[in-house]
Formats: sequence, C-alpha cells, structure tokens
Amino acid sequence: MMDYYPSSLQADTAQKRLAALKEIKKKIDSGEIKKSSESNSVNNHIHTLFSFSPYSPSAAVYMAWQNGLCTAGMMDHDSIGGAKEFIEAGKILGIATTVGLECRVNMDSTRLAGKKINNPDQNSIAYVALHGLRHDCIETVQAYFAPYREARNQRNRIMCDNITTLLSKTGIRLDFDTDVLPFSEYERGGTVTERHILFSLAKKLDTRFPQRDALCAFLEQALGIPMREKTKTNLLNAPDAYYLYDLLGLLKGNLVEQFYVPATEECPSVQDFIALCKQVGAISAYAYLGDVGDSVTGDKKAQHFEDRYLDLLFEELSALGFNAVTYMPTRNTQTQLAVVMDYCRKYALFQISGEDINSPRQSFVCKALEKPAYTHLYAATYALIGHEKMVSQDSSHGMFSEKTLEMMPDLYHRIAYFEAIGRAEGGEYGILSCN
Repeated sequence: MMDYYPSSLQADTAQKRLAALKEIKKKIDSGEIKKSSESNSVNNHIHTLFSFSPYSPSAAVYMAWQNGLCTAGMMDHDSIGGAKEFIEAGKILGIATTVGLECRVNMDSTRLAGKKINNPDQNSIAYVALHGLRHDCIETVQAYFAPYREARNQRNRIMCDNITTLLSKTGIRLDFDTDVLPFSEYERGGTVTERHILFSLAKKLDTRFPQRDALCAFLEQALGIPMREKTKTNLLNAPDAYYLYDLLGLLKGNLVEQFYVPATEECPSVQDFIALCKQVGAISAYAYLGDVGDSVTGDKKAQHFEDRYLDLLFEELSALGFNAVTYMPTRNTQTQLAVVMDYCRKYALFQISGEDINSPRQSFVCKALEKPAYTHLYAATYALIGHEKMVSQDSSHGMFSEKTLEMMPDLYHRIAYFEAIGRAEGGEYGILSCN
C-alpha cells in the first residue's frame, strides 16, 4: 500500500522530478530518510503516469526503493515514454531497473482466434509484454506505438459518449477532451486507458453522491452493479486516499461491458509485435491471466480464461516465437502457476514475474515470491536486467539473439549467465562468451 513520498516527485516535468529525487538522495545519504522495509523483493510490472498509476516514473522508483525492492521494472500500456526518467531515477537511488511496455495484440490469424484469451473485455485480443528493451531503441518503440495511442483515443471518445448516454438520467456527462485527456500524460507520450475514463467517472460520481451509502445504492439500483456485503463494507470504509481507486476497481469489474467499444485499429497483429521485439532486442512475453475466482485486484469478475486450453495456448505461443511468459504470483493460485511453470519448462519459455502496480492499494512487495516454488523468479529478474544491460551495449548480445542462442542453446545456462551480469555492479561486459 502507498507510503508517504514527497509531492515534488509528482512535479509536472521529468526534469523537475529527477532534480527532486537527487535532493531526496542527499537526505537518504545523511540518514534523514530511511527505507520502510528491507524486503529484498523484485517487481517487473510497475505502471506509471504514462499509462495509469498514482506514481510518476521517479515516484515509482522511489516507492520501490522505499519498500526495500532490489529491482524495479516499468511496464506501461502502449508507451515507453517514462523509460528514460525511470532508468535515471534508478541510477540516482542505486536500484537496478528494467523497462518495457504492455500492449494488446490481435490473435485473429492464430488458432486462438475467437477465444477469450487473457482479456476480460474482448475475444481474440491478448495482452502481451515487451521486456528488456535496448536503451537506444526507446524512441523507436515510442514512435511505433504513437498511431496506436491515437487510435485508442478515438475509441475512448466513443466510450465516454456511451457513458454519458448510460447516465443520462443523472445529468452526469463525461467528455473525453475536457474530463479525461487533461488528467493523462498523452501530450508527453503517455496512453489514455479505460482506467483513466473510469477514474474520471469515479470523481464525477463522488461529486454527485458525496454520501458513500447513497452512491452504493445508486450503483446497485441504477447501474446493476452487485454490491456484496464485503464489497459495500470495503467501499464505505475505504480511506480517502484509496476511495476513488477502489471505486474505479468496482466500476472496471462490473460496468465496462455496458459502454465498451471493441478495440481494432489500436492493436497490432501478434506477428508484428514479435517482429518489433526482435528488431529492438526485447524479450517478447505472453501475459498469463488464468481463470479468475475471487479477483485479488478487485477489478475482474469470476470468469474463465486460458486454463481450459493450455495445451493449445502453449503450442501456439511456441509456434509464434514468444520468448517468455509473464505472470503474477499474487493473482493466481499456486496450483494454477505450478501447471503454467511446467508448460514453460516444456516449451523452454523464460519466466518473468511482476505485480501490477496501478493503485495505491497495491503493494510493491510480492509476499508470494517468498514461497519456495517461486525462488527461480529472482534469478529470472536479474537475468532480465542482465539481458537489458548486454543488448543495450550490443544488439547481438541479447538473451534471445541468434548469436547467444548458437553459443548457449540451453535456456537455463543463459539464465545463469545473464543473472550474473544483472547482479554485477555497472561496467562493460565485453564479448559474449560461454566461459
């Protein structure tokens, strides 16, 4: 959950935020500011303001440090706009970082066409991740996704109009250009997501229904959102700092289908995504979701996803040329992930962990990683960092480059090799060797 962090880390430019972080580092060095814990955890899935999050890139790295993380990985939607700031913030605080992005791809040309894959809102569309990006390719990737971000905004405008129609009897209007866009980082390269829309709606609902019990009644009676006793109690008792985010989660889990417009133009084909990852030396990863029971994050209804056809899923991921699978140990049961890990080993897919951070409710520390079943994910994180270091020096030295695969065909040999590089302090690493 969100700890205190200086408001200066939320300044309106990266330059100001990084300058503020340097001043904070002086206080850390003097002992005036201390970590709140020594968790020694890792996290490769931290969102920033460049998609949806309470945290700027500088604030996200500071929170990772404050919570005792050894590493921090940035993962925004359709944008790598915060990467340079994130990397520099890591250097200032002395915490290892890795950068990437999350996007949706069209699977219509695969055997997964028509299936509910890992996207609650739309069949044939899958969430995937680009990890360990070459630092000299940040602008290339940012430019690649620019038209997709703009296409998304055209759909966002229609969805805001749909919400206005849905709430017409209340007098609540939601205008994308005046109510949503100004509260995003779109003008600085960020993405506007459904969370931005729902957060703006949450603020309007809070204004319209300042009494929380009255809002709960409205949500249930007018919008048909089921208010289980636990849900209602949590919303009524939420601290002010969490309330709008909790309301957002409730709306996301229960309202989206009433205003959602299918994404088409804003989703590259899965083949184009794989090609992009290869071009920029990044690791392509499928984001496993798995069947949802009682949603840990509170923003997904109980429903089935990939677990009913894992054989087909992993056959297709392998055929498409994915390098990795990323998953969240807190979100799934250990039984689910034991099966997924077995499939990853069978198909020699690299395993990457990360806990979705886009709300102050969510902890930067993944306690599940302390379980013996997940200890390999620490090595994987440092291998990811080692890959990013190496590929940023020489594109032929990445973990999945042709040269590396020829010299080290065994995945676990490569993980150990790149883990050692990831754990090393700075420096140049020279020519790849098997020694």
